[in-house]
Formats: sequence, structure tokens, C-alpha cells
Amino acid sequence: MILDHHPFNINDVGHLAIGGIDAVGLSEKYGTPLYVYDVSLIRANCRRFVETFEALGVRAQVAYASKAFSSVAMLQVIKQEGLSLDVVSQGELYTALQAQFPVDRIHMHGNNKSANELEMAIDYDIGCIVVDNFHEIELINEILQRKNKTMDVLMRVTPGIQPNTHQYIVTGNEDSKFGFNLADGQADEAFLQLQNSENIHFKGLHSHIGSQLFETDAFVLAAKVLFRKLADWHAEYHYSPDVLNLGGGFGIRYTEGDQPLDYSTHVKELTAVVQEQAAYFNMPLPEIWIEPGRAIAGNAGVTLYTVGSIKEIPGVRNYVSVDGGMTDNIRPALYHAKYEGVLANKAGKTATDTVSIAGKCCESGDMLMWDLPVPAVESDDILAVFSTGAYGYSMASHYNRFPKAAVVFVENGRDQLVIKRETYHDVVKNDISYE
Repeated sequence: MILDHHPFNINDVGHLAIGGIDAVGLSEKYGTPLYVYDVSLIRANCRRFVETFEALGVRAQVAYASKAFSSVAMLQVIKQEGLSLDVVSQGELYTALQAQFPVDRIHMHGNNKSANELEMAIDYDIGCIVVDNFHEIELINEILQRKNKTMDVLMRVTPGIQPNTHQYIVTGNEDSKFGFNLADGQADEAFLQLQNSENIHFKGLHSHIGSQLFETDAFVLAAKVLFRKLADWHAEYHYSPDVLNLGGGFGIRYTEGDQPLDYSTHVKELTAVVQEQAAYFNMPLPEIWIEPGRAIAGNAGVTLYTVGSIKEIPGVRNYVSVDGGMTDNIRPALYHAKYEGVLANKAGKTATDTVSIAGKCCESGDMLMWDLPVPAVESDDILAVFSTGAYGYSMASHYNRFPKAAVVFVENGRDQLVIKRETYHDVVKNDISYE
């Protein structure tokens, strides 16, 4: 049964329960489409990473990659759990400030940071900027010199690793828009620029090799590649990094074909290779940073939809359309991502039919799921799609002028609206009449 593989259950009336609360009741109270997060799962995912590092007795930072899902409420939970935070834009930084997130635990990423973004980060004295290119080094130096300030930075590098994942979410290979290339001397040139800057404190290296990864082999190989470069700099310039950031990308379960590792396994194996390499090259052990996003938010989220039209094509396929689609979950159209789900109001019933779930956007490619086993489906049933906590709301759009869905947090038997459903007024509020 699908529910055996997801952290939710069936209540006494046969409905899906999320964090102990009836999903059908949530859909009636808040409407659909609706993103629902079980906050206890978010906290458990955070603690799995943090507590494993603590048990290993190593210096570490776990930074939530807020691009997975950023909102004031979400960042307040992340703050409560003691994590650091990755932001990639002024909007994400502004959200963090509104959540009163400790600025010294904020790291800024991005392959094309503007002068305004960098100035904002520097003005607020965030903890670290992850430098991505030479243009950015020039901008940071100019701003710091003008303001007579200093800033900690990491250098993002591409270690030339090609992990087993979708080509759109591979980021650590040499042909990438991100970071300095280790193989062609770019990283060496950037190192000298950073080291020679009076206003920049070069803390170490960063790499992110991709997303939705189920093995540690690529992470281990990347760490070894980074240490070889660090060893060169150590030998020639007596440089020892304060930090080694190995990124994120830890996979979660979407469907039965996904076999994710326990998060503690990732932490243990990454820690082991960093300890091994530091000892081998006779270098001080750097602080280990990682950046889980999907691994923290993904399986904690469920999206609820209301079934509308049902189209039967004899001998071909049965289409079941819902009141959302690619505007609230672009991943199936963008990555051919696959999901599992159940009819929340019939979660206790045996599946007898196979249907395909269509979104309501005016696009043939707006399909959320193919060949989903369900009980006999009817209009007004409530469909629950699992593992939608990452890259659902954060990648939502106004295509076809649909308003964005609401977001609800549930915890300890209590539900709370944390992002209001947009109205049609919200959709047109920035439009200006043409006179």
C-alpha cells in the first residue's frame, strides 16, 4: 500500500491524516489546491542531520537551502531548530530578515549576484557569501572597500563530477554555469585574488554536485578532488581552509523506484572522508558544511486537490482532472518528475482502477501523474499528492492567471494558515491600464 512508504496514516473514518489532522477537513476549511506541511517531520529531518554531526563530535553547520521552500513561517521553524540558512536572492534574504533569522548564520549563493544583492548582504553583515565568478570578486571588493568592511567568503568550484541524476539538476560537472573550474586553472586564479584581498576572508571551498542523489559515492569523490586542490594550496601557500562545504542534493522518496539513504548515513560517510583526507594531507580538520533543502522540506509536504472532470477513453486511458497542476507543481513538466498519491477521502479503500491525473492548465504537458492506482474516483474527491514540500510553492507561477495556493502548517494536532491563498485581485494588482 502506498501509505506504507509515506509518513502519514489513515484515521478512524478512512481519511488520510496529516500530522493527525483529517486532510479532507483541511481541504474543506482552507480550499484547494492546498499545500500542507507536517512540521514535526520538518523538525525530525533537521535533527537527523544535526544530531548525527553532534554524535560524531565534529564541527559542522547544517544550512537549510531555502530555495526548496521559503516563507517566514518555514524559516522560523528552521531558526528554532538551530540550522543555518542558504539564500540565493534578495527576495530570499528579505524573507529571512522578516523571519528575524540570525544574520551570522545566513549564506548567500547565486551564479549572477547583482551589485544590489551583494550590497544588501554586506550591509546586513551576513555570515558568508559563496563566490561564483570573477565578476563577483570585483563587485565584492569594490563594495567592501567603499564601506570599509570585511566579509567571509567561500569559493564555489566545479569538481568535474557527473552524478546519476537528471541532467537539469547536475551542477558539479565541468560544463556548468556554476562556480570556478578546478581543471583549467580558474580556481587557482580566483584563490590568489581572494587571498590577496584585504577585505575578504577566504574561508574555504564549496561544491554542489547535483540534486536527488541516492548514493554517497559522488560526494566522497568530490571531497577527494577538493582536498587535492586544497593540498596544492597548502603546500605552496600554507593555506588551510576553515570550512569545506559539500553542498546538498540528498535524495528523498517520491515513488517506489527511489531508495534514499538514511540522512545519518550521508553525514557519517561525508565526515569520514573529510577526516581521512585531512589526516592524509596533514591538514587541520575543517568545519564541515552541508546544505539540505529537499531533504528537510520534501517529504513533510502534501498537496491537496479537488477532482473535477473525468474523461474515459476506452482502451486507452482514463483522465482525472484536478483544480491545480503545473502552476503549483512544475516538476512533472520540467523534470518528468514522478509522484505517488491517494484519494484522501477514500484512503482506506482498495485501489480498483488506474487513472492519470491531469492539471487544469491549457497545456497538454500539464500532467501531474500517470497511471495512479485509485478506488473508483468521482468528481469532488480529494486527491493528496505526497512529497511535494520542496519546489512546489517555491516554483509556482501565475500561468493562465491562476492565483497561488495557500499553505498550511500542522503540528501537535493544530493547523495554521501560514501563506494566504491569493485572490484574483492579487493576480492583477501590478497591472497598469494602457491609456
